[in-house]
Amino acid sequence: MKIIRTQKSYATSDGAGVSIKRIAGFDGKSLDPYLMIDELKSDNKSDYIGGFPPHPHRGIETFTYIRKGGFEHQDQMGNKKAIRSGDVQWMSTGRGVVHSEMPLVDESNGMHGFQIWLNMPAKEKMRPPRYQDSTGSGVPALENDQHAQLLALAGSWRMDEHVIEGAILGLAGEGAIADVILPPNSTIKLDVSSHGKVLIYIHSGGLLATEFSVGTLLEVAPSEALVLSAGEQGMGALVLAGQPIGEKIAHMGPFVMNTQEQLQEAVRDYQMGRFGDIV
Repeated sequence: MKIIRTQKSYATSDGAGVSIKRIAGFDGKSLDPYLMIDELKSDNKSDYIGGFPPHPHRGIETFTYIRKGGFEHQDQMGNKKAIRSGDVQWMSTGRGVVHSEMPLVDESNGMHGFQIWLNMPAKEKMRPPRYQDSTGSGVPALENDQHAQLLALAGSWRMDEHVIEGAILGLAGEGAIADVILPPNSTIKLDVSSHGKVLIYIHSGGLLATEFSVGTLLEVAPSEALVLSAGEQGMGALVLAGQPIGEKIAHMGPFVMNTQEQLQEAVRDYQMGRFGDIV
């Protein structure tokens, strides 16, 4: 595994005062095809109880993964779903979505989840929005002889001689996302050679014989096999892969387009009610 660079998450807040740790890459290069990784992890409900009241998006895809706790999603397309522990949800916003994400409080377990933004290619940014979740199907998983697990959240994955398709397919930039769970002193090997970008975000434990701690993002070379080994604490990490889109980005809050003019149009369309309303 050849590490190209590292990036540390930083503390911030979003929505109605929700405390998160964020990795941002709105330069269109460092994370491409991804734009942002937000991690919400707290046992204190005051850190997340405000949730994310109704707000718009255009030009991106949001991918939500819940490890503990839950959120209720609602949007102007008529979707209203409880996304709980082990669930994933994908929303390809296209020309416009208005949605809300409000916490489902679990007093005993707290909250741990991720929202990941992917960029959409210019030719698809103004198509109709799409929605999908895993609440009815579950998330496929693979386990090796060391009891290391790969939870295939999205896209296609290859572990040893096994190939598995994730709960959701068709992400922008051929996005593929997995949660890799390693018991203490175990190893997992993944073939990531079909991807142009491979990222690892450590969310628990740590990599064996490295200084990389929780909240660290690693970019690794896709040309080499991805071998992850855990130390005495075990390790949990999101692995994100895809094909860079390589297009110019114009970003303003919840909108990601290709030009400033397109951003202004998005703001006008939202202000004029063209995105619709949550009913």
